[in-house]
Amino acid sequence: MTPVKEALSRVLADMKRLSGETVPLQKAHGRVLAEDACATISYPPADQSSMDGYAVIALDTTNAPVSLRQIGISQAGDGFDGTVSSGETVRIFTGAPLPAGADASVMQENTTADGDQITINEGVGAGNFIRLKGMDFNKGDCLLSAGTRITARGLGLLASANVAQVSVVRKPKIAYLATGDELVMPGETIGTDQIVSSNSVALEAYIKAFGGEPYSLGIARDTPESMREALGRIDDSDLLVTIGGASVGDYDLVRTVLGEEGLEMNFYRVAMRPGKPLIFGRIGGIPLLGLPGNPVSAGITSLLFLRPAIERMLGQEPSTEMIMQAKLGCDLKENDKRQDYLRAELSRDTEGNLIATPFLKQDSAMMANFTLAECLVIRSPNAPAAKAGDQVDVAMLGLGCDTY
Repeated sequence: MTPVKEALSRVLADMKRLSGETVPLQKAHGRVLAEDACATISYPPADQSSMDGYAVIALDTTNAPVSLRQIGISQAGDGFDGTVSSGETVRIFTGAPLPAGADASVMQENTTADGDQITINEGVGAGNFIRLKGMDFNKGDCLLSAGTRITARGLGLLASANVAQVSVVRKPKIAYLATGDELVMPGETIGTDQIVSSNSVALEAYIKAFGGEPYSLGIARDTPESMREALGRIDDSDLLVTIGGASVGDYDLVRTVLGEEGLEMNFYRVAMRPGKPLIFGRIGGIPLLGLPGNPVSAGITSLLFLRPAIERMLGQEPSTEMIMQAKLGCDLKENDKRQDYLRAELSRDTEGNLIATPFLKQDSAMMANFTLAECLVIRSPNAPAAKAGDQVDVAMLGLGCDTY
């Protein structure tokens, strides 16, 4: 069996960044930049007031209280065209340009108005409540670098920099194929000895969340003909993901049929639990990732292998497990030669320490526990028995796709 770290390294070594395409900024949320996105303007575009109040020459306020004559108004979108001289002030609003001659803004709460005579009750220094031109960014500054996934915050940043379109990496087209006579889709009639293909639904969601474009090949039945018909529709895919049909049963045809169709096997079986019957190779020049059929196994291998593969195709630094340290909430027996990923819930003790307590049942068909799990307790191959309170590595569950 291939160790987990080596298996992931082999998968990533076979993934290449895809080409870029230009899209309008409004269509770029969640996409990954193919090129740096740079500001086309400076922001603020001019010195501005950050408060409602009065624009002044700071030296005029040294001996406050002092009375100044108001000579105009500056508001956002309609600045004051004149110049402020000593003894004068301009009413100014938040975001309005600072008039020529002025070098500070006094908040209105520290003033008293009597017609055009404005009393400044507290002195200020130069630059008081002023946003300087380019304080946030200047024209030409790189705001988001290539490989960055554009969040809602990033989208707002680029909009403020007057970026109308961006170059993003093409979404990887991920063809996926479920296998087995026993499978039906949700809502279909469930025959005797059949089950719902939950993996197909979950995998499509994973692919979308990771940044790919899912393409369903349906369900291949347990015949070579059905498998070959599905494989005939993968020509323009960037990656083929199969679900199930890769273990040692008499009806597990994935390896057999793929081999007959020219599969170049990179590895088969990984030293992990759940997820051992994992396949990686190439068929017809297209990378193939064969996930196990048990739903928890398929989910965990999607997180550990499919997500980094898609990120590599998008030009991102592939994610590794979000490892944290926690204390065990229960005793664990010694581990065998496979790396374990135990579904667990999280809590904190009275001192605020993170506690990870694996569920008592860890069967790879139990989706309810997997859905409730907040982390995976990772146990190295041949790890010795552990006691409650011992420190362990945990991988935090969650897609980690920053879209906000």
